[in-house]
Amino acid sequence: MRRFPTLLMFAALSASLPLLAAAHDNDIDKVNGAVRVEAGQQAGDVSTVNGAVYVGDNATVKEASTVNGAVELGAKAQATELGTVNGSISLGNGSRVSGKVDAVNGAIHLDPNADVGGRVENVNGGIVLDGAHVGGGIGTVAGDITVGANSRVEGGILVDKSHSWFGGNQRMPVVVIGPHAVVQGTLEFKREVVLKVSDSAQIGPAKGATPVKFSGATP
Repeated sequence: MRRFPTLLMFAALSASLPLLAAAHDNDIDKVNGAVRVEAGQQAGDVSTVNGAVYVGDNATVKEASTVNGAVELGAKAQATELGTVNGSISLGNGSRVSGKVDAVNGAIHLDPNADVGGRVENVNGGIVLDGAHVGGGIGTVAGDITVGANSRVEGGILVDKSHSWFGGNQRMPVVVIGPHAVVQGTLEFKREVVLKVSDSAQIGPAKGATPVKFSGATP
């Protein structure tokens, strides 16, 4: 699993500082508060600590990241990378991320026609593709994964084992591959999972779990 940038971790340790905001080369950096890029606007790297990042419809940013907050990408918005620690990430209809989407302790949701060129991964929290595309694979440790109807994933799926000193989350993740969804590459499971696959879906080889077929819209 990817490790978040040192700068972002340093920001987490600085959360007790007074409110700060700066803009250099169209970047936006803030401590204690939300950051918003309005619809149709352009910005560079956008980050905050103890607050959410909102990127409006049709807006364009580079990396959008936060600690202790959500990242929301509006409809047809674009970014190079999204990341959060302790928060969710959502991609609106028709949005595009050319690189990675990473969350630690947070859910990730891709609306219809959302497109991620890189990898989508988290540690805890569900990952849901609702008619969306991921080009670099999906990874989690303890979250459920739903590759919804008509979604497409290249690069396979990995459910990794926990490396926590305390044994990690013992709950069994549930992985669902919906109707007419396509997952290219290996589905690898390094811990016990429940794998449910639609009878109209297409998947690569499954390693570490036996697919259970279902018919209809949901298992």
